[in-house]
Amino acid sequence: MSPAVIAMVTGTEITFWVCAPLMVVLAFGVILSRKPVHSAVSMAGVMVLLAVLFASLDAPFLFVVQIIVYTGAILMLFLFVLMLVGVDSVDSFVDTLKGQRPLAVLAAVGLFALLVFAVGGQIQSAVGVDSANEAYGGNVEGLAFLIFGRYVFVFELTSALLITAAVGAMILAHVQRLTKRPGQKELAERRIKEYTEDGTHPGPLPNSGVFATTNSIATPALLPDGSIAESSVSPTLSSRGTIVDAVEAREITTKNFEAIEDVREDEE
Repeated sequence: MSPAVIAMVTGTEITFWVCAPLMVVLAFGVILSRKPVHSAVSMAGVMVLLAVLFASLDAPFLFVVQIIVYTGAILMLFLFVLMLVGVDSVDSFVDTLKGQRPLAVLAAVGLFALLVFAVGGQIQSAVGVDSANEAYGGNVEGLAFLIFGRYVFVFELTSALLITAAVGAMILAHVQRLTKRPGQKELAERRIKEYTEDGTHPGPLPNSGVFATTNSIATPALLPDGSIAESSVSPTLSSRGTIVDAVEAREITTKNFEAIEDVREDEE
């Protein structure tokens, strides 16, 4: 095997050739997905794979920042957008400008070709950031010098932009109430009125069933006559069919108690 081939077979090179194609596929998923949720998930995958590349290049600080700041915090801004737009919203596919789709496809092909030639001409063996780390005494020290030294104004401006975006998202998500918010007195009067008209119990709903072998919110409680209290479980669980059979659970508990009593009688 030639020395050139041996030089390519390194952990960093293997990580790059595994993560890079996946990042490209996920990047296409960001722009080609019809649903915003799928685009956000694809972007999260790109950010995580980029963090893996940082870790393979001996940049632990960038690896942690990429996971915590970008994948964790910046992605929250996209979730804010999803909250504002709505997951089930349908975009309009009517072209407002004639010929924009062919021009967009042509521009995308030209940009892709430019990236292929630019990146392809610069491919070489990964050298990591050892030289940059040695210049400033470490990866964290070098980033601190750049962020709080040369680029401190840009860093502060970016932080102000992110704070403004977060505040703007909260303001846009705030909806003015059309009616006055009911207070405790109004809620109590409403409960008493519903009780007198429809017979709805004004008190809180009963808790879920608690048995010797079952303690779950999906277990309905039993009334004094042994019947199931339908209001003791969530309607969502009822519609999904994930409710535990309270009668069956009661039978199991009864058998266990009978077995315990039999053991006690044998011991006596």
